[in-house]
Amino acid sequence: MRRKIAAGNWKMHKNYSEAMELAEAISEAEIADNVQVILGVPFVYLKDIHEMVHSSGAVAVAAQNCHSADAGAFTGEIAPSMLRSIGVRYVILGHSERRQYFNESEAWILEKMETALKNGISPIYCCGEPLEVRKAGNHELLVAQQLQGSLLQLSVEQLLQCIVAYEPVWAIGTGETASPDQAQEMHHFIRKCISEKYGEEIASQIRILYGGSVKASNAKELFQMADVDGGLVGGASLVADEFIAIISALGGIS
Repeated sequence: MRRKIAAGNWKMHKNYSEAMELAEAISEAEIADNVQVILGVPFVYLKDIHEMVHSSGAVAVAAQNCHSADAGAFTGEIAPSMLRSIGVRYVILGHSERRQYFNESEAWILEKMETALKNGISPIYCCGEPLEVRKAGNHELLVAQQLQGSLLQLSVEQLLQCIVAYEPVWAIGTGETASPDQAQEMHHFIRKCISEKYGEEIASQIRILYGGSVKASNAKELFQMADVDGGLVGGASLVADEFIAIISALGGIS
């Protein structure tokens, strides 16, 4: 049984007091044993929020990005070794916003994943297609190319430490959501791609999250799909009651 994950990506939101208040509310919520909660918070809050939540065992923090080097003259960047030194266990890599606004290539995402893994940090690897690709019917082709350029280059041991997040770009922050059937179709396709490289036994162990306007109102229906192991939640993760409702919905899925 794959342990479910409710991951929040706070992006560039919340001042310090707001962030601490939100993290405290989430950490005090009732969380089912089969659910892992991960909070993707801005760099400047990572240490304090980690120290607040880590003792619960059910809540962890994730960085929203990292560099591919352990150290160097890269002004403004954060090394995985720095993240590990303050207790961070997860990092979001390959998010569509990083690809779009910062021109991150699959090759560089792979380098980041490898360096993160070397430092004991599990990547939450993001993939997904924009609207024009979906409309053209090429969504599986694009996602397969993304996977082939990065995730599928890892060893079995490295892969087993990773989490995958499928994010249809057309459904991020738009209010549009892939239907449960569309989500299941793509999650099954991603698991099939993994299976073709590493075998069904390995593929069956990889958690695949759905990200794309997940809300309390649609969470249960999405999470009931066989290959959907949770969500990478954007806007709804910034509202304590909404995110806690998503966590509860996930905990009710057997």
